[in-house]
This record gives sequence, structure tokens and C-alpha cells, in this order.
Amino acid sequence: MPLIRAILFPSQIPNLMSTSQTLSLSVGDGTTMLVYAAQPAAANGAVPGIILLQEAFGVNHYIRSVADRLAQAGYAVVAPELFHRTAASGLEIPYNDFPSAMSHYMAINNDDLTADLQAAYAWLTGQSGVVADKIGSVGFCLGGRVSFLANAVLPLAAGVSYYGGGIEQIKDRAADLHAPHLFFWGGRDEHISKESIAEVIEAVDAAGKLYVNTVISDAEHGFHCDERPGYNPAAAHEAWALTLAFLADKFKATK
Repeated sequence: MPLIRAILFPSQIPNLMSTSQTLSLSVGDGTTMLVYAAQPAAANGAVPGIILLQEAFGVNHYIRSVADRLAQAGYAVVAPELFHRTAASGLEIPYNDFPSAMSHYMAINNDDLTADLQAAYAWLTGQSGVVADKIGSVGFCLGGRVSFLANAVLPLAAGVSYYGGGIEQIKDRAADLHAPHLFFWGGRDEHISKESIAEVIEAVDAAGKLYVNTVISDAEHGFHCDERPGYNPAAAHEAWALTLAFLADKFKATK
């Protein structure tokens, strides 16, 4: 069912300094995966955690900047390299090289992604400065779909998907969602049809899960990324404010 409880926007969002590092994690299938990890530099106690999920272009400058912004808002963040089975570590694909992105995108599968998510979750919840029952996922594009999968396979407290292409292909996992999920779509997105969006929302609704569905009418695909042609500053600002409010609300509700 729709999530109709009002979301209160905090009067002050933390603006902390952050630190970051690149780490190598072992995955359950025997592979090794690099992750970008960011955290508040001087948090007052343990903090919630976020698994941040990349677009189809790698854990690039944009994704790292989002991780840093989340850390500055008071979260411990881990961003796994989802193409580690087919690409060299540190892969960053230019936004105008879609064919190269697709070669890696087409090679991933849900079992491998689940193993990656489990490795990221295990590392994050194993950190002494992270509240283990306050973990969420945030993803963009490809990562929007993977964030939906994460909410289905991990005991999350919140999930967020920005213009997640292909979620309708795993809509049967809606029944497995552990936490409320926030969806963002662009009304002018030429990559995701209105029919696909409807399929996703109908599946989540039919499963009786809590969600917020937000369509920004004048936004294109990739509207949050300031390095893509579809960047929409107003839409990005509005969606980010709602994302932070949603995460704060859900983590506060977790006891």
C-alpha cells in the first residue's frame, strides 16, 4: 500500500566533514570487489549505513561525490564496483560510451549482484561505528534496480531507487521487500516507459509494501547527475531533499 504518513523535512541537515578510502572485499563466490567507502570524519556515536549503487558507468567521480555527500549528511557509505567480474578495478566509463557500459551491464545477473550486496552489507554492519539495524540502499539507473533487489535480499530499513531501469523485470521480488521504498522517475525519461513504471508500482502495491512513488514531470533520465546531459538542477535538489528526509524518517523509526 502507498506510504501516506507525512515525511517531515529536517530543519537542519548535518553538514559534517567526511573521510573516504578504497577497500577490497571478498565476495561469497570467491571473487574480489573494490568498494569506495565514505564516512563522517567526526560522528557523535554510531551512525546508520548506506549501500550506494552505481549507474552503468562504474563507481565514477559522480558516484563517489554522492557517497561523500551522504557521509557529510551523517551516514557511513559503501559503494561496490558491480562490474568487478568483467572489468578491471576502478573502471570508469565515459557517459557518451554507452556500448562499453552495456557490455558489462549485460554480463551481470541477480545471483552475482546478491553476492555483491551481501558482501557490502556484511562489511558495513561489521564496522563498530555503524548501527547494524539501520542500513539502507540508494541507487541510480542500474543501481536503482539493484537497490530494489537489495531491499528484497537484505534486512534493510530503507530503500531508494532513482530512475531504476529494469525493475519491472524483477517485480516478483516486491513481496520480499523488507523496508519502505522510495522511487524517483523522470516524466521525460526516454529510457523507462510509463508502462514499466506502472508495472513496478502495481507489483509493490499488490504486495502490500510501503512505498513513495515520485515522478518529476520535467525531468529526464539521469536528472540527478550533474555530469550527464539530462541533469536537472531543480529536480536533483528536490529529489535529494526528499531522499535525506526519507532516510532520516525510516532510520528514526527503526528500533
